[in-house]
Amino acid sequence: MKRFTTSLVATLLLGTAAPVFANDSVLAATGDSKQWAAQLGNYAGTRYSELDQINAGNVGDLQVAWTFSTGVLRGHEGAPLVVGDIMYVHTPFPNMVYALDLNNDGKILWRYVPQQDADVIGVMCCDTVYRGLAYSDDTIFLHQADTTLVALDAKTGDVKWSVVNGDPAKGETNTATVLPVKDKVLVGISGGEYGVRGHLTAYNIADGSMAWRAYSTGPDDEMLVDPENTMVLGKPVGPNSSLDSWEGDQWQIGGGTTWGWTTYDPDLNLVYYGTGNPSTWNPSQRPGDNKWSMTIMARDADTGIAKWMYQKTPHDEWDFDGVNENILVDKEIDGQMRKLLVNFDRNGFAYTLDRETGELLVAEKYDPAVNWATHVEMDPASDQYGRPQVVAEYSTAQNGEDVNSTGICPAALGSKDQQPSTYSPKTGLFYVPTNHVCMDYEPFRVSYSAGQPYVGATLSMFPAPDSHGGMGNFIAWDAVAGEIKWSLPEQFSVWSGAMATAGDVVFYGTLEGYLKAVDANTGEELYKFKTPSGIIGYVMTYEHGGKQYVGVLSGVGGWAGIGLAAGLTNSNDGLGAVGGYAALSDYTALGGQLTVFAIPD
Repeated sequence: MKRFTTSLVATLLLGTAAPVFANDSVLAATGDSKQWAAQLGNYAGTRYSELDQINAGNVGDLQVAWTFSTGVLRGHEGAPLVVGDIMYVHTPFPNMVYALDLNNDGKILWRYVPQQDADVIGVMCCDTVYRGLAYSDDTIFLHQADTTLVALDAKTGDVKWSVVNGDPAKGETNTATVLPVKDKVLVGISGGEYGVRGHLTAYNIADGSMAWRAYSTGPDDEMLVDPENTMVLGKPVGPNSSLDSWEGDQWQIGGGTTWGWTTYDPDLNLVYYGTGNPSTWNPSQRPGDNKWSMTIMARDADTGIAKWMYQKTPHDEWDFDGVNENILVDKEIDGQMRKLLVNFDRNGFAYTLDRETGELLVAEKYDPAVNWATHVEMDPASDQYGRPQVVAEYSTAQNGEDVNSTGICPAALGSKDQQPSTYSPKTGLFYVPTNHVCMDYEPFRVSYSAGQPYVGATLSMFPAPDSHGGMGNFIAWDAVAGEIKWSLPEQFSVWSGAMATAGDVVFYGTLEGYLKAVDANTGEELYKFKTPSGIIGYVMTYEHGGKQYVGVLSGVGGWAGIGLAAGLTNSNDGLGAVGGYAALSDYTALGGQLTVFAIPD
């Protein structure tokens, strides 16, 4: 068995070329509030805009300025990018890209239509969504469903290079965006429901060659973990931390996929991302903590070596993937300014950590319905430190195979799935689109076969009981106090990405298709408009010709809308979502469209 030694760490560090500073083109583009050059708005992932022409006083006057049809059905996640005078719009499979001329009424400057095998659709677990394009150095990066990463010339659409990141025949697919950092672009992988072994990979922006790959599970050297210097809650992780937490060689099909978000701190030169669920969903088939699935990873951007890790849900029993965004903010705690990382996990707990050291500072429920655990142990002297304290009644492992554990909150899609939150430095609050959904969960034994579903559980989903009757809330969260400041009930899960602005407005979309604007301080609804289809896209804003615009993609789908998107009717299909969201078809229908809003002259 391979060992990851300190000498190997030294080799990786010494073998690095002369240091490359944070990607100047990304910093310049995301630093210009007139543009929207990254899916999360910036490296910190705040989805905040300094634009204030549209504000709490006039947002009620918004009108549709223009629209664009994507020509594709299924779920439209992600947001358009605006760099200079060009808007870049993407679609779900087949992952088309449009470059639109903002100086000429959105005229199509170029389009890119990938040639992909449609068989990849059959191994995408939760709709054919794609969370959007990335930009760096006059290049647009597209990561296709079939895992082909393509670098396109931003002006012409010509292919500069492409590289294949995975193998759909094994269940490896892609739904996530990528992140350019320095001279590399960071790329994840999907497929946890197919026994895929997750990894984050860095490709060189110049030519697409691989710089490093860090697996989520397995031997230390393949995980790029240094047993003596990679920390977990203030202590060295120690040798074989992943191998010792799996039975036999289960780690090889252990999941921990990386289909969520990556953020970056240029000062610390650390990238942050999360790993997904362990495979299979039947916990009885994989005893142990199943490290390092369900984990926040902090890695050196140049070498990929892990600086610290924190596993939020050891031995996951509910499919609470840990891939949600890690938002980077600096805030005062106990009179001291701290570099913080804030994470709203699928498991229903909101975490605040020191992003330099990985110290756990806050872990509190951000949905009052959460019942699978009582709390996260915060006493560093306890052998349970950092671990959620599981309630036996809702433990699918303790209840056993072929037993239907009922009334678990949240459901597998979590108190929040991948839909990104936003942070306003003006209010100091985070604004979080949430799911208010519970489930029944029955695990069963399943065999692994490459490229075949490896789930092993039957689910049903329903609104949280004894509440407002809806399936979602939009909340404002204080990450230092660990408490909800205000909460807005929604009939369905809020599956769109939110955006806050300097105009004291927060925008989000609903599954019925409404774009909503609320007061950042009070939550008062200031504006809403019904777009042609349900919104699971992410709100963005930009300025052009001296005028501020707000844009969002409509197109119902994603996990919550999979019944509509894929024409499914069995209530247990879509990993339990079809039955839970059956009423959605009474409110919206399929259709991909970009709607752009502005205040009329």
